[in-house]
Amino acid sequence: MHRLGKLMWVGLITGMMLWFLPGISHAQDSVRVIVLPFDIHAKEDLSYLRKDIPDVLKQQLEQEGAIVIDIDPAAVLPAGEKSEHYEEIRKICQRAGADYIVWGSFIRVGNTFSLGAGMLDTVTEAPPVAFYAEGTGIETLFGKVKELASQVGKTLFKRETVFKLRVEGNKRIEADAILRKVKIQPGDIYRAGQISEDLKTVYAMGYFDDIRVELEKAPEGNIVIFRVTEKPTLRAVRIKGNRIFDTEKIKENLNVKTGAIINEVRIRQDVDRIEQFYKDKNYHNVQVAYTLYPQDNNQSDLEYNIEEGQKLRIRQIVFSGNEAYSDNELKKIIKTSEEGFFSWLTSAGDFKKEDLSQDVEKLTAFYTNSGYIQARIGEPRVDFNPDGIVITLKIEEGSQYEVGKVDIEGELVLPKEQLMQKLSIKKEKFYNREALRNDILALTDIYSDEGYAYADIVPRVSQDSEKRIVDIVYTVQKNNQVYFEQILISGNTKTRDKVIRRELQVYEQELYSGKRLKRGVRNLYRLDYFEDIKVDTVKGSADDKMILKLGVTEKPTGMFSFGGGYSSVENVFIVGSIAQRNLFGRGQTLQLKAELGSSTDQYTLSFTEPWLFDIPLSAGVDLYKWTREYDDYDKDSTGAAVRFGYPVFDYTKAYLSYSFEIADITDIVDDASVTIQELEGKNTTSSISASIRYDSRDRVFNPTEGSDHSFTVEHAGGILGGDIAFTKYLAETGWYWPLFWDTVGFVHGKGGYVQSSSGGILPDYEKFYLGGINSVRGYDWQDIHALDDNGDEIGGTKFIQFNIEYLIPLIKKAGLMGLVFFDAGNVYNDEESVDFAGLHKSIGYGFRWYSPMGPIRIEYGYMLDPVEGEESGGRWEFTMGSAF
Repeated sequence: MHRLGKLMWVGLITGMMLWFLPGISHAQDSVRVIVLPFDIHAKEDLSYLRKDIPDVLKQQLEQEGAIVIDIDPAAVLPAGEKSEHYEEIRKICQRAGADYIVWGSFIRVGNTFSLGAGMLDTVTEAPPVAFYAEGTGIETLFGKVKELASQVGKTLFKRETVFKLRVEGNKRIEADAILRKVKIQPGDIYRAGQISEDLKTVYAMGYFDDIRVELEKAPEGNIVIFRVTEKPTLRAVRIKGNRIFDTEKIKENLNVKTGAIINEVRIRQDVDRIEQFYKDKNYHNVQVAYTLYPQDNNQSDLEYNIEEGQKLRIRQIVFSGNEAYSDNELKKIIKTSEEGFFSWLTSAGDFKKEDLSQDVEKLTAFYTNSGYIQARIGEPRVDFNPDGIVITLKIEEGSQYEVGKVDIEGELVLPKEQLMQKLSIKKEKFYNREALRNDILALTDIYSDEGYAYADIVPRVSQDSEKRIVDIVYTVQKNNQVYFEQILISGNTKTRDKVIRRELQVYEQELYSGKRLKRGVRNLYRLDYFEDIKVDTVKGSADDKMILKLGVTEKPTGMFSFGGGYSSVENVFIVGSIAQRNLFGRGQTLQLKAELGSSTDQYTLSFTEPWLFDIPLSAGVDLYKWTREYDDYDKDSTGAAVRFGYPVFDYTKAYLSYSFEIADITDIVDDASVTIQELEGKNTTSSISASIRYDSRDRVFNPTEGSDHSFTVEHAGGILGGDIAFTKYLAETGWYWPLFWDTVGFVHGKGGYVQSSSGGILPDYEKFYLGGINSVRGYDWQDIHALDDNGDEIGGTKFIQFNIEYLIPLIKKAGLMGLVFFDAGNVYNDEESVDFAGLHKSIGYGFRWYSPMGPIRIEYGYMLDPVEGEESGGRWEFTMGSAF
C-alpha cells in the first residue's frame, strides 16, 4: 500500500479509537447543562454583568467538554418565583434535555465582591450544590468567574487527576523528548480535549507512523500512556537509471540522508530537485519516481528511479507580430539562441529561463529605444517537443514615433540654453527611452552639483497618434538645497578616518555635490584599501540637511610578491618584494624589494607619505643597492632618492625628484668599448627629474575604464655635479575602454630618448632595452637591443613600444580575467632612425587573477617574423603576489 494512503488510514483509525477511549468526552457522553443569568446586587448600575458572567461561565464549561443548552430563563424561573422550586425546575430542564442547571448571584459591597452559584442535578433528587468565590476590584471579576467555573466543572464531570505520563513503543526517540511536547502534566485534571491536542502535537514531530493514547486507572489517579510506532529509518539511498550524470553528482542535490527518519514530504521534494537538476542541463523530459523497500530492524532502503530522456535544445525561436524588424534581426538582440552545428561545443540552443526573461526586457528596450513607444512583448510560450524546444515570442509593435518638441520647464539653476545642450534626446530622430533616462541622470547630476540632492525631474511625454510625434517636456522641481550635516564612517578598523575623509572631496556643512561625492568614492577605490564601499544618504535633523554614511570593508594592504622568468642574460631570475601600502592605517607605504639572478642582485627600500603636512603633497625616500654583471663589466651601485608629488589638475599630478648614486665599475674586459673603459672605477650620478602624470583609471589592477598618461624629463650632470651627464625623455600613454559583455579594450604606447650632455658621459646602463612581460612579451628580458660599431649588444638611445590587449572576464566575481594581446617595439642607436616597419612583434594570450593572495599574471607570447639571428617560437612568463 502506498505510504500516503496508509497514513490516512492510520489517522482515521486513531481518531476512532480516541472517540471510544474511556474517560474522554464526546457528543454521546458529554454533560448537557443550562446556565441562567446571574442576579446582580450593587449600588451602581452593573446590570450588564447579568449576562456577561454567565457567558464567561458557559465558555469555560464548553472548553471543559460540556454542551451548553440555551433556553429562555423565564421558562425555568418565571418572574417573581424563587429558585427553591426544585421539582418544577427539574421537570423543565429534563424536557429541555439538560442534565444540570446552574444559576447564581453577584454581590458588591464597596470594593469587594462575592460570587455564589448553585448547581442542581436534574436526573437525581440530590439537593443543589453551592459554589463560592470572592475578590477585590472589579478588574479581577472574570478571573474569579473562571475559578468558579473550575469548581463547577470538577463536580459536573466528577473529574479525576492525571497521576503519571508514560511513553511506550519508542526505540530511538527518547521519552523525555516526546513528553516535552505535551501540555498535560501530572496533577492536572484529566481532559479529553487536551489529550487530543497533545496527540496531534506528538504526531506533528514527524517521527511516528502511529500514536495511540491509552488510560490506566490507579488509586492516585489516571496514568496516560502514549503508545507510539516509530517510522523506519533510511538504511541506504540508491540512484537507478542515471546514465548522463554520475550518482554522486545527483546525490549532491538531495536533502534526505542515510540514517534519517523517513519523511515522504522531503523525499518528494528531492524528486523535484533531481528533476530540476536535469532540466537545468536541458533534459526537460526527465521523470523521477521513488520506491521504499522495507528491511529488518525498522529500516528501509530508498531508491530513486530516473528516466532521463533525451537532451532537448532550442530547435526554433518564432516571432509573431513583428513587421518592422525581421526574425534574424531580433535574434541578434537576444541571448537565447537556436541550436547549431557546434552546439555540442558551445552553449547555443541551451534553454535558460532566466535568459529568456532578460530577453523579453532586451526586446522591449530595443523597440522603445527605436521609437516604438507602445511596443509590448508577450510572455514567451515554451513548448517542449520530443524533437526540441520551440519558443514563441508574441510582439505588438505599434507605431514608430519621432521626437517632436523638447523643452525644460520649472525651477532652472542654469540658463535654459545650457541645460538644453545637455539633452541627448534632441539628437535622436525617433523616441529613445534610453536617451530619456540618460537625460534625467545628466540633469540630476547638474542639480546635485548645485546642492539640490532631492531635485525631482519628471519627463512629460505627449503622444500625437495622428502625426506619430512625441513631445517631451522635462519638468524640474529643485526642492531645498541640501548640506552635509555629518559624514559618518564605519567599518574601518585599521584605516584612520582622516585617510578616508581627505579622499572624499565633500565636507561637513558644505553643499551636497553628487559629482564630487562620486569622485571621492572613486578615489577610495583607487587607494585599493577596501574590498567594498557602501554609500548611503539619509535625511538629517532638518529638510535641508543630509547625513552621509560611508561603510567600508577593509582588505589586506600588505603585499608579499614574487615573480620570475628566464632570459639569455639572467638565465633564471626571481623578483620579490614585501610592502605595506597602508602603514599604521595612515596611508603611508613602506616597501622592501629584491631582485636576484645569476648576474643581478638589487635591493630597494622605499617609504612614501602621500599627504605631507596634511596637504596633498606626497613625499618619499628611496635607498637602493644594485650589483650587475654585464657582458663587458660589473657594476656595483649604491644610491638614494628624494621625491615629491602634488596634484595640479583633475586626475593630474606633478612630480619632482632628486637622486644620487655611486657606481663602482670593475672587471672590464679588454675589448670593451671606449665609453665603458672610461667608466672604470667609481662614478657618481647626480640627477633631477620632473614628470607629470594623468591617471583616471577606475582601479590599479584590472581597470575597466579611464586612461593613464605620463611625461618625464631627467637631467644628470652639469651644475648638479657627478661624472655622468645625460638628458632623458620618457612618454607613456594607456587607454581603457569598456566594451560589450563586460570585456575591456586596452591600447598602450611608450617611447623614450636619451642623449649625453657636456661635461660627462652617457653610460650603457642608462640606455634602453625591451623584452619581457612588461614590454614586448615573447622576447627575453632585454633581448631587444641596439648594436655598437663592433656588432656588440648595447642599449639604445631611442625606443618605441606598443601594446594592444583585449581583456575578457572569465569569472567576474573572483576577479579572473583572460586576455589576448599584440605587442610591438624596437630599440635604436644614435645613427638609426625610428622605423615602424622594422618593429619586433609578438602575439599571445594569458590570464590575470586578483587572487586572495594578490595579483597574479601568467602570459604566453609568441614572436612574429623574428629577424635573422633571433630565436623563434614563444615563452611563458609570470608574476605572482601574496597579500597579508
